[in-house]
Amino acid sequence: MALSAAPGCRAGERGPRWRRPWKLLALGLLSASSVLAAAPGAGAMSREEKRRLGNQVLEMFDHAYSNYMEHAYPADELMPLTCRGRVRGQEPSRGDVDDALGKFSLTLIDTLDTLVVLNKTKEFEEAVKKVIKDVNLDNDIVVSVFETNIRVLGGLLGGHSVAIMLKEKGEYMQWYNGELLHMAKELGYKLLPAFNTTSGLPYPRVNLKFGVRHPEARTGTETDTCTACAGTLILEFAALSRFTGTSIFEEYARKALDFIWEKRQRSSNLVGVTINIHTGDWVRKDSGVGAGIDSYYEYLLKAYVLLGDDSFLERFNTHYDAIMRYISQPPLLLDVHIHKPMLNARTWMDSLLAFFPGLQVLKGDIRPAIETHEMLYQVIKKHNFLPEAFTTDFRVHWAQHPLRPEFAESTYFLYKATGDPYYLEVGKTLIENLNKYARVPCGFAAMKDVRTGSHEDRMDSFFLAEMFKYLYLLFADKEDMIFDIEDYIFTTEAHLLPLWLSTTNQTISKKNTSTEYTELDDSNFDWTCPNTQILFPNDPMFAQSIREPLKNVVDKSCPRGISRAEESLGSGPKPPLRARDFMASNPEHLEILKKMGVSLIHLKDGRVQLVQHAVQAASSLDAEDGLRFMQEMIELSSQQQKEQQLPPRAVQIVSHPFFGRVVLTAGPAQFGMDLSKHKAGTRGFVATIKPYNGCSEITNPEAVKEKIALMQRGQCMFAEKARNIQKAGAIGGIVIDDNEGSSSDTAPLFQMAGDGKNTDDITIPMLFLFNKEGNIILDAIREYEAVEVLLSDKAKDRATIFKDLEMENMDQKSSESDAHKPNSEEASSDSQDAGAVAEEPEGGGESSAVGDPDPLSAASTASASVSMAQEDPHTSGSADASAPEPACTPGDSQPQEQNTQTEATSKAHWDSKVQPMESILADWNEDIEAFEMMEKDEL
Repeated sequence: MALSAAPGCRAGERGPRWRRPWKLLALGLLSASSVLAAAPGAGAMSREEKRRLGNQVLEMFDHAYSNYMEHAYPADELMPLTCRGRVRGQEPSRGDVDDALGKFSLTLIDTLDTLVVLNKTKEFEEAVKKVIKDVNLDNDIVVSVFETNIRVLGGLLGGHSVAIMLKEKGEYMQWYNGELLHMAKELGYKLLPAFNTTSGLPYPRVNLKFGVRHPEARTGTETDTCTACAGTLILEFAALSRFTGTSIFEEYARKALDFIWEKRQRSSNLVGVTINIHTGDWVRKDSGVGAGIDSYYEYLLKAYVLLGDDSFLERFNTHYDAIMRYISQPPLLLDVHIHKPMLNARTWMDSLLAFFPGLQVLKGDIRPAIETHEMLYQVIKKHNFLPEAFTTDFRVHWAQHPLRPEFAESTYFLYKATGDPYYLEVGKTLIENLNKYARVPCGFAAMKDVRTGSHEDRMDSFFLAEMFKYLYLLFADKEDMIFDIEDYIFTTEAHLLPLWLSTTNQTISKKNTSTEYTELDDSNFDWTCPNTQILFPNDPMFAQSIREPLKNVVDKSCPRGISRAEESLGSGPKPPLRARDFMASNPEHLEILKKMGVSLIHLKDGRVQLVQHAVQAASSLDAEDGLRFMQEMIELSSQQQKEQQLPPRAVQIVSHPFFGRVVLTAGPAQFGMDLSKHKAGTRGFVATIKPYNGCSEITNPEAVKEKIALMQRGQCMFAEKARNIQKAGAIGGIVIDDNEGSSSDTAPLFQMAGDGKNTDDITIPMLFLFNKEGNIILDAIREYEAVEVLLSDKAKDRATIFKDLEMENMDQKSSESDAHKPNSEEASSDSQDAGAVAEEPEGGGESSAVGDPDPLSAASTASASVSMAQEDPHTSGSADASAPEPACTPGDSQPQEQNTQTEATSKAHWDSKVQPMESILADWNEDIEAFEMMEKDEL
């Protein structure tokens, strides 16, 4: 949306009514060029460098889009590791994640207006023709109302918006006659049955063919929906009504928003995460700005911009005041209870809240936006990507990263607001990390674990719809665009809706006079052109001065967020005791426990047991503090039990033509080399052993010697397999699951246990791969006899791999020049070099968590991590064997808990629909050469 003030508007002056939302959110921001001109010493990025980075974004988009069109279309999404399309019903279910897929070529529709933003008008014209010709919206399939609205309906409307713009310009789309709008209207009618509830809140899912209550609909029994799911409809539905003149869509979306507003918690003015669609009761009563609520707030503010209805602004400002009062604990944003907003509801944050700094920019509240964005950037610098969730002391809580664009979105808005070239450098880091760690031959793969660098066979449509759009706009100058981006507003999926809709087909009453609003003394509520000096003082280092105290917030200070009670120390009551601070030997802490009604019992085995009796508390407030303390202690104890488990490992294919691009998530072993203590890992070529189960003496030791042995799970203990391949001369081992179709995407990782005997004699590393991941290696062997892998605690930088390969090539050429050296000696030398790390002294094969033991961890009730104690292919319930990293560890992150919610994929065999490996790899050669050149340029 526009980020410059309305022409002719003076600070403090009210403009015409229809321009009012434009000016409120325009914020009167200085253009980037004017800010940079005022700050010559700010280290401005050169125009040439910006142009180079913009072109790099275009190349990355081409890589992702062309691979989707070649290997996946007309499927909804691309599976970039196996180079095929994801078709719902043909792949194992991933649960709710699959509700976005409706067999309607999701990625293509979601990408339409991105093509125009990136100046790919010819490709856009071709894509629109494909959508009109090929896409069917009348499928017997149950989809998410929320996802279908923001991705498909929003994609069709965004495509229509830019199509009519191009047609008006006279060069492209002259044949276009509103076909995308007709499809959008058809889809809108298919979503309307979901609103058949007494409250007006939509069901979370709808059958595109049969609606909700039809006997064949297979949905309509749900009772709950998330606040964002019901509250993120108004932009698309209102735009559809304004485009078509059919008011019913906007009416339904407004009714849902009105109901949520009426059900807010009146004393805190917060809303919960999930709500009963029939009764309006809050099901989950925690409140934040992340998953489940995020875009509800976004759409209140943007609905005011697009529709000019004051009621939406009043609602947003009321909620925003509550957010800043209760949830914001700079630089953190922590969930609280809606009825008791002074109590934090959890001790971790999810990655979706990364959109909030961008929304604060639109609001005009720049300082907290800079603070939160900088905190998130520090987390990214530590892990390369933003984990799905991380704790208040910045440890990984959920390790996956599906290439979400929210941080890039906030980076773009902060740059437009401040003109600070620092944010261009942030964008450059995002580009480099995507190319180094997520880029694979068939696109970009989501990160299964940001700590190990392992991949997931997934490239969501929002990656093309949003990520490249925001990154390109970050580096583009106005003359680089073929249209004025400030004439449009972004939806939550970054689709473009024209602002002229605010004056078109206004069939809805703008002011809801029946609703009472909380009067707040907040100068930000004024509908005026703000004075830019308020936002940007004369000091050109304004933004930097806010960021500076947060530079080491992750690696050194490990703050936990200053609570409101702590801020009042010295003038008010002491803050409540937190579980993480408790010490059983502290008399003051014991006295606090007593006041909270908590009894401490020392058990004979040295553990401490805590019991609370609320009736014994000194007051009802103390009883509440005691209950919260007990809940925190339970969570802390559970977390520390998991810290005793071993983290996931990585198997990285480093030989030609992969060069480290494919990283597989592997389970560790409780015996053998501890890869976390040998950072270089173990590298070598793989070889299949005979017998394949590895349960007896290896009969092909010559093929296994100085190599990494592949074997099948089953028929004997893991430790027995390890001893047999070690005796045959292997430098490492990979056990592949014999359960056909199993995958780390759907099954929890576990660690391979010993056999109950002393396993100190096993010194080689052993890793476990599920069937899908193992077959990726086996398929590579079938195509290329020599496949080299790296076993490590986390994936290595591909630049390092290229360097190692160059060194090996130089060594090989040097060896070949010595004619008197036999070939066998050369091979032996190479093998010894590859396995040298595996021969480092281990000092015992014991299993231990990374980092020094925590005193509380040793005292708390803990059980050994659940592992596979014996080889039973039918054993179930294996625990996730990853563990949290110790807090305040500088440098690279330590492994920790992985509570994944990821996709499942079918067998890893190359699908018959996909080209043969050699054909695919031939297509990759040009891409690989370009990547190598890019690496050299960076160096």
